[in-house]
Amino acid sequence: MMDSKLTTFINVAKLKSYTRAAEMLNLTQPAVTQHIKQLEEYYEVKLIKKKGRQISLTEEGELLFRNAKEFEVNSLLLERKLKNKSSVIKRYNIGATLTIGEFVLPNLLGKYKSLHKNIDVIMHVHNLEEVLKRMCNGEFDLGIVEGPFDKSKFNYKKLKDDELVLVVSPQNSLSMREKVEISEVIKEGKLILREKGSGTRMIFENKIQELGYSLSDLKIYMEVGSIGAIKSLVEANLGYTVISREAVKREVEAGTLAIIPIQGIRIMREFNFVLLDYSPKDFTEDFISFIIENQLTVINFKFRY
Repeated sequence: MMDSKLTTFINVAKLKSYTRAAEMLNLTQPAVTQHIKQLEEYYEVKLIKKKGRQISLTEEGELLFRNAKEFEVNSLLLERKLKNKSSVIKRYNIGATLTIGEFVLPNLLGKYKSLHKNIDVIMHVHNLEEVLKRMCNGEFDLGIVEGPFDKSKFNYKKLKDDELVLVVSPQNSLSMREKVEISEVIKEGKLILREKGSGTRMIFENKIQELGYSLSDLKIYMEVGSIGAIKSLVEANLGYTVISREAVKREVEAGTLAIIPIQGIRIMREFNFVLLDYSPKDFTEDFISFIIENQLTVINFKFRY
């Protein structure tokens, strides 16, 4: 079990505030101060230095913070392993980015559960940045993500390729076009995109920079964190979007959305499993193999290429 004083120290170090750490931990500020004092007395070093209202870590504080964070992650992992060891129903947490969590995994998770009655797989859906952060914090046993990530920090395995496509309402004038130029997409002024930190947003921004444009050239009309909301806005002809092909299969087939090719450009990305050395090997290997073998194209339709 993680020592409460170390938990307090980690939160003070992260938030750089005794007051905010106290609020986060539901403690009084004097209790937080006392925890830090007790740690300093135990280790016989100064951990935190103050300059006015600003606080920062000493060299010793930085050393303790790095090791305490590692201990916190190992403590979480050990707790889950021990509970799974003695439990009839094993429980695993996976983190998924929005496109994968909403449009790729749900049916597959249901099928996996029907074949593994003694395993509960709990899916947590966040943007790419948050999934990776929580993976590193030991909160997830496995991540399934879209978009770029630092491959030197994770073990990973490719799930499939995905394509970002320009999507408009059939009522939009662009829907009558065979193709559009990327400059029109960037500068028309009705572009609806995911929020910063999402894999979709990162891939699109990387692509336009690769083509020689600046991020300041992007004329973004709205930033929306929900894929469902983005699709509804585009269906209502309030703008257009660049989004995963996976996310609009049903709407394109139903004729409520249309995909328009971008002249000479395809925006490709990968869906990847990400895991760390301490991820539970038996579960992750079995789950990854199952998902790769059972991914199905539920809806078949033709695109205008």
